[in-house]
Amino acid sequence: MRLSDIMSAMQLSGWAELALILFLAAFVAVAFQLFSPKRRAEYQRRGQLPLEGDMDEAETSEGKP
Repeated sequence: MRLSDIMSAMQLSGWAELALILFLAAFVAVAFQLFSPKRRAEYQRRGQLPLEGDMDEAETSEGKP
């Protein structure tokens, strides 16, 4: 008896399908959370954070001669 005969007799294809379904569910959950309208304002605020430091530096350097 070969290893391929043993593995085919175990009928493991169901586990692959279950893993695919679980991955798809996790992907949809993350995508829904990411594109949820109630989080849009938070993401826009966080998107401006790197720019806020540049604006502060520009204001302080303009005030100095």
